[in-house]
Amino acid sequence: MTADRDISQPRSPDAGGVGLTPAECSPNPAAKPDGGPRKDEGGLHPRFALWLHRGTVLLFVFVCAVVGVLLVILPWRPEWTDNRLMLAYPALRSILSNGFARGLCTGLGLLDIWIGFWEAIHYHEGHQL
Repeated sequence: MTADRDISQPRSPDAGGVGLTPAECSPNPAAKPDGGPRKDEGGLHPRFALWLHRGTVLLFVFVCAVVGVLLVILPWRPEWTDNRLMLAYPALRSILSNGFARGLCTGLGLLDIWIGFWEAIHYHEGHQL
């Protein structure tokens, strides 16, 4: 126990003998008793959390678009089968040169592009306090 604590305050019975005051055992750790600016559960300022969310959504959309375009175009290029990895593994080369495998990769690329644009179109910021 430190000397700067007020001994006259009652101790919480569920504090486990640690000696915390009822205010310190508050069920809402994000609530500030001094009335200062409210922060969210992660300890971030609400504006910073909003911009962080915007940035992650933008990054997600960008990555989905780039990977999707690569998966749509790359299987139909000669570099898909004529590279060092495929020359070292001829069985993998025969599988990936199959039209079904190329179409599957193209379909996954289109799905990836669709997911990225769907996230961009349906983005909403929610209720920030």
